Amino acid sequence: MGKVVADISISLDGYVAAPGADIEHGLGVGGEAIHTWVFAGHPVDSEILCRGLDQTGAVVMGRRLFDFVDGPHGWTDELGYGAGTDQATGGPPVVVVTHEPPKSWRLGPRFSFATDIAEAVSRARSEAGDKTAVVMGGAQVVRQSVLLGLADELRIHLSPCLVGGGTPLFSPADQPTPRLRQVDVIVSPHATHLTYDVLR
Repeated sequence: MGKVVADISISLDGYVAAPGADIEHGLGVGGEAIHTWVFAGHPVDSEILCRGLDQTGAVVMGRRLFDFVDGPHGWTDELGYGAGTDQATGGPPVVVVTHEPPKSWRLGPRFSFATDIAEAVSRARSEAGDKTAVVMGGAQVVRQSVLLGLADELRIHLSPCLVGGGTPLFSPADQPTPRLRQVDVIVSPHATHLTYDVLR
């Protein structure tokens, strides 16, 4: 089986979204700068993005993120997982962590629902086969996958921007404190791409 990778972009001050995140502003007001690296087209960033997409066999996301990507300002035929065209039929299966699955949703049948993070990661890992199961967000789902030891690896795309508040990735109160070993650092003008093994 492939590994489980928690993969998320954050600001230099540690936030995955700026203040004011809602169904219209998925990254908060002014939070788009956190994901500049995805769209800037720099060869380093593009290579990282394409390699990640090629390796992805299944995806885990939280309900808040799902509500945004399935909403009116979310994914389209032109913009989807990894900024790719992959919506209703072509992309990897997605398992959404939620206490209450929606009765219907706009995006296609590749979306399914699990009631807790452990179940979601287990199903995604099984569906991914030899490829990677990616825990893509939001912050709570990524944090849980690391704190509970469900992720084998944590990839952080550190953007050189400050948003001054919003949704933090980690909190000083997090328990148990994760043990990480840095294994790779790749730098572009738009992000520092950090890879850590999650030690158990």
